Amino acid sequence: MERKILITGGAGFIGSHVVRLMVNKYPNYLIINLDALTYAGNPANLRDVEEAPNYRFEKVDICDVEAVRKVFEQYEIDSVIHLAAESHVDRSIDDPFAFARTNVLGTLTLLQVAKERWLNGAERDAKHLFYHVSTDEVYGSLGAEGIFTESSRYEPHSPYSASKASSDHFVRAFHDTFGLPIVISNCSNNYGPYQFPEKLIPLFINNIRERRELPVYGSGANVRDWLYVEDHARAIDLIFHRGRIGETYNIGGNNEWRNIDLVRLLVRTTDRLLGRAEGEDESLIRFVRDRAGHDLRYAIDSSKLQNELGWSPEVDFKEGIERTVRWYLHNDEWLSAVTSGEYRNYYSRMYDGR
Repeated sequence: MERKILITGGAGFIGSHVVRLMVNKYPNYLIINLDALTYAGNPANLRDVEEAPNYRFEKVDICDVEAVRKVFEQYEIDSVIHLAAESHVDRSIDDPFAFARTNVLGTLTLLQVAKERWLNGAERDAKHLFYHVSTDEVYGSLGAEGIFTESSRYEPHSPYSASKASSDHFVRAFHDTFGLPIVISNCSNNYGPYQFPEKLIPLFINNIRERRELPVYGSGANVRDWLYVEDHARAIDLIFHRGRIGETYNIGGNNEWRNIDLVRLLVRTTDRLLGRAEGEDESLIRFVRDRAGHDLRYAIDSSKLQNELGWSPEVDFKEGIERTVRWYLHNDEWLSAVTSGEYRNYYSRMYDGR
């Protein structure tokens, strides 16, 4: 194989799209998907490629340094695309230690093992790259004006964003101190198929279908820049192959929506696809107490990525929402297994050898 690439968190939402793209696009690359299969990691996301000759799966916790070393040695890993992370803000408020463990110590474990394997005094391989996938939340919150650039000040406001900011700093420190070849990208909110249904868009699609309440934080005035997950995967592919070592690239959808406007769009789209009167389920919207540390607005300037590497988002937001709603409405088996937790028992038995 020309490349041997370790993708962490490849059974998760964004990770599974990156794995699928790489496996299908590069048959001469061996893609090793390393995932601990916590609640949001689901190998069923990759059933269409799990038998591919250039795909392997390893059930490993990124904090387990010996297990990570073993994977690096077994497959002679030359590159890492690191997506494994705890990512839900509400969960980080309830259990910040879990986020510090996975997002900070897990990243540090991967960096240390990559350093040991790649910088051991032998001639360095130009293929070596540690690509760290991060979030725009590390930059904090914007007011009504402004936009995040790669030079924006870090100002995280939640335990989740603080843990991601810390991991970003460790990645840069390993580049500056040891010369580890790294690249970082910070992306805006992703949406699309296979997203775990605790997140806003899949949660609300399912709630609309079941006619459950739609809880909107505060007045719904918080603004997010939304990026279709396949556009993000394409950007990761470009940065991995053509990004400059040591650089950071912001990935955004140029697509800002207030939460309340997004929810109303979801209602109209889901109602129409269910054969209901368009917008009739807006009565399900309930405004609830705002989340602690809730950032008002995110907006990403991705001009560096567009100018240097020629990337731009391809999927129009309303088209992406239509695709996403249709996918969730047509994949009852996947959604039922995820919401019940059944998939976790099945795959744990499979990969633990029981």
